[in-house]
Amino acid sequence: MREIVFDTETTGIFPGDGHRIVEIGAIEMIDRVVTGRTFHSYVDPCRPMPKDAQAVHGLSTAFLTGQPVFEMIIDEFLAFIGEDPLVAHNAVFDMEFLNWELKRCGKPVIPHSRAIDTLEIARRKHPGGKNTLDGLCSRYDIDLSARTKHGALLDAELLARVYVELTGGRQIGFDLATEPAVTVAPVEQTVFVSRAHEASPAELERHAALLATLKDPVWLH
Repeated sequence: MREIVFDTETTGIFPGDGHRIVEIGAIEMIDRVVTGRTFHSYVDPCRPMPKDAQAVHGLSTAFLTGQPVFEMIIDEFLAFIGEDPLVAHNAVFDMEFLNWELKRCGKPVIPHSRAIDTLEIARRKHPGGKNTLDGLCSRYDIDLSARTKHGALLDAELLARVYVELTGGRQIGFDLATEPAVTVAPVEQTVFVSRAHEASPAELERHAALLATLKDPVWLH
């Protein structure tokens, strides 16, 4: 099964307040295994970056000015995600921003039913636990050393690993009951081959002659 793990960075919390997406990153997984295919782009929000948002992801107005606007990257992003499920942490946030941008471009919105929210999964699995992305990475011993600030592609990569842990680890989907039965031959049939007859007198004579040529054989000690 193909799934897309994705994350966004924005200028603020609510798109209705005029906030925009400034970075989007996505990773392809098939059967809970990362394939190496990714999508990533910075986005010029065409508005100033608030200081509190910049403190989270480190993306400044100067850096984002001149990056592609959302209309320039959306078709490539939609082609990458296809019709497959979208995995996000606090998916409501990312889906609201994504659909807000899609509406601005005159594109159909993506149904929330396509989203898999790892935050909801974590809350069910670890009630009362620290279920932020950082907290889950610490719980599952996932290396956070590269995450000095939020970043869409890096966070999607970390979330992909968290998602695997939340849904059963690397063996997810491995159903012994559905695997074809394998017949294992007895060891003596696969390793030892019985002779169909005893050694002939000529073979015994050649064997004795060979032994006679050996000097100081170990079995005589």
